[in-house]
Amino acid sequence: MQCIAAWVLTLMKTTLIATQLFDGHQIRFDQPITFDDGRVHSLDTVSGAKEIRVNGLLAPGFIDCQVNGGGGALFNQQPTVGTLKAMMHAHAQFGTTSLLPTVISSDLGLAITAADAVTSARESIPGILGIHFEGPHLNDIRKGIHNQQVLRPMLASELALYQRQDLGQVLVTIAPEVVSASSIEALTAKGVVVSLGHTNATYQQAIQALAAGATGFTHLFNAMSQLGSREPGVVGAAFADEESWCGLIADGHHVHPASARIALKQKTRGKVFLVTDAMWTPGSKEKSFQFETHQIALHGDKLLSHTGQLAGAAISMIDAVNNCITLFQLDVSEALRMASLYPAQFLGQQNVMGAFFEGAYADCVLLSLPEHGALTVKNTWLRGQSLAINY
Repeated sequence: MQCIAAWVLTLMKTTLIATQLFDGHQIRFDQPITFDDGRVHSLDTVSGAKEIRVNGLLAPGFIDCQVNGGGGALFNQQPTVGTLKAMMHAHAQFGTTSLLPTVISSDLGLAITAADAVTSARESIPGILGIHFEGPHLNDIRKGIHNQQVLRPMLASELALYQRQDLGQVLVTIAPEVVSASSIEALTAKGVVVSLGHTNATYQQAIQALAAGATGFTHLFNAMSQLGSREPGVVGAAFADEESWCGLIADGHHVHPASARIALKQKTRGKVFLVTDAMWTPGSKEKSFQFETHQIALHGDKLLSHTGQLAGAAISMIDAVNNCITLFQLDVSEALRMASLYPAQFLGQQNVMGAFFEGAYADCVLLSLPEHGALTVKNTWLRGQSLAINY
């Protein structure tokens, strides 16, 4: 696979003619798509374009809103442009063409360093969409492996950091019992996406946060107050609100398949999307990793801290798509939408990604044909540039 570090857009028009093409809405057969200067020129052949026939299912590239690491690197440990290159390189092998590198709860200095790295990376690395600050404004009762020592209310300096205009798309996960409604309003007014997670909020507190502008729930079911008969909790608020989105870790460990199927039936179609919550594992052979006070090890396909807690996930986006089909009993088209169209809509990026249309980024993944078993990634195109993975 070519190095993403030295990125040059392909300026010549290129037409791919796929055995099957999923345009974000439906599957078409023997469908051409033409790229020009990193964008989709048309869903047709174009005079003078180089035509390439590809055998497989061509789909919009995957969009991952929660990525802690990849390629043997973890963003919190090394918040550098080099780490972002390694992460993008690793996840592109599994069909991801846009991601939000995620900063787990940290001190302000590390958060600023991570933000500066993202700003620099966005100038040279396609696919680094922005940044996800997962904490530190969380409830320690639902902290998971987050460091309790750094959890705190939102400071004015942090509010300013999240509103920086050089970061691309910013996603902030907060506990609504820790962050005021006025802070949520201030963030969303500047285009920041606010999601509720690592929270022990009541149903009413969650609903009030949604009214203030929050639109999402971070890794649904995990690290949040659960649905009960007398107190619906944050999960109940997620189910009750028709307009909000829910990120879902589809690894078979964070959420029982039956619970996931219930959520998919309860939520409005299009409001549940896939995230990997990936640690260092995609694209790496390393079996263990030290994160702050946690020694995290890979047990089969599950990541566990020495404390026995789940510690992020070890899946790639293509794993999540396949699990949607096998565990959640979804058809291929809906599983692909959960990996591309729906996260694009959640982030407000549907005008440039998540589906194929004129003017969209030429971000594609070529998959083995569905009737041949589990989907595998044969190739990925970032802004129209082939990465020649298994092609």
